Formats: sequence, structure tokens, C-alpha cells
Amino acid sequence: MSELAGLTAVVTGAGSGIGLATATMLAQRGARVAGLDLDPAAVAEPLLPLTADVTDDAAVRAAVETAAERLGGIDILVNNAGIGAQGTVEANSDDEWRRVFEVNVLGIVRTTRAALPHLRGSDAAAIVNTCSIVAVAGLPNRALYSASKGAVLALTMAMAADHVAEGIRVNCVTPGTADTPWVRRLLDATDDPDAELAALRARQPMGRLVSAAEVAAAIAYLAGPLAGATTGTALAVDGGMQGLRLRPRT
Repeated sequence: MSELAGLTAVVTGAGSGIGLATATMLAQRGARVAGLDLDPAAVAEPLLPLTADVTDDAAVRAAVETAAERLGGIDILVNNAGIGAQGTVEANSDDEWRRVFEVNVLGIVRTTRAALPHLRGSDAAAIVNTCSIVAVAGLPNRALYSASKGAVLALTMAMAADHVAEGIRVNCVTPGTADTPWVRRLLDATDDPDAELAALRARQPMGRLVSAAEVAAAIAYLAGPLAGATTGTALAVDGGMQGLRLRPRT
């Protein structure tokens, strides 16, 4: 597949999981790709690894400028960097709330601000934000994470409205629980990882976790010219969690 041939892309949070799968898939489809991460050790050729902390505006601007210079511009920005949190509204300290919003929401703001001057020079400009099922469905023990991803969804729609006249499309994906290193670490920290994994699988109507590659494929579609008429959309990649209400299995 080469529908992204000649295009350039920047992916944040590219060191593992959905971000690495996305950066790799964009490159496989023909794009020149820079992968930004706190630790980009896993970002290997043909990807361009760049170190950046999305909570540091100066570091973000420097990495984005380096990417634009090395790649020859920026056509696609994938705002994927994010961190999780568990607990009810009582569980997390103010500092934890600030930390999660700094990464999950303001990280998007900083990277987008830095990339917009380059995106405005593209004939195929697209931004894709990684959101979550928790933005549209209430899941237990995820108050802080849900609030941050709800903000990502609202921000995506506002950005789409603000930049459509400039020819910049803005969309997001809302994955269900994905089989990523972060989720596996959460499972390993529980008393019964196998039981927890079975419960997560059962929560998704398809009966399994979403794969990082499946989320990456949705991002690649939204980022590319085949989605040229799509903006202001949240694409669910959630095994049916958002829309399906199935009868209990017997």
C-alpha cells in the first residue's frame, strides 16, 4: 500500500504500543515518519527517532522543527502521547490530575501549535488525536482518565471547526481496551491477571481486546487522502463497546 507516498508525518508517543504501531504503519504505506517519545529507543529505521517530552513546550517545538527540517515539511500529525490513571473522583491528588491533563490534553495543544505552521503549507494536512472509549462511555474507576479523554474529544471537534477553512482535517480515534504494554502492566499489577484479562475481554462485545495494529489502521485511514472528506469525526475502534447493547451470553 502506498497511498501516503510523498507525505510526511509526526507521531507522538511513538516509543511503544499504538504510537509505534501507527508510526510503523504510516511508513509502510509510504510516508516519511518522525516518531517522538520520551524514550525513542524502539523507533528504528526507516522512522526518524526524536526525543521529546510533550509537557515541555520548548522541547516539543524543537523536535517538531527538527522533524520538519529532516522530513521536508509536515503533512500529518498524530497526537498519540498519553498516560493513564485509575480511581474514582476521590482517588487522585490534585498533582496527579494536573500531570494527566498536562500530558493527555496540553500535550496535544503544544504539539499542534508547533506543527500548525507546517501543516498550513501542506495540500494534504491532517491531524489525528488518540482519544478513548472512556470519552463517550462511563467506565468504572477511570474518573481522571475519562475527564482527560473527554477533553481530547471536545478539543478535536473544536480544532476541526477552527482549521477546516485552512484545509486541515482534524479527527480522532476512540479505542476500546487495547492490548498494549501499558494495559499488560496494569494486568500484571492485579491479584489475578488472568481473571482481569477475561473481564476486559468480556466487556467488549467482540469478546477480545483491540490490537494496536487495528487502532493504527484507523489512524492511518483518517490521516490519509482516502479520508479527504472526513473531518470532525471520532472513529470508534472498540469491539462494539460504544454502540452495541447485547443480550447476556448463556
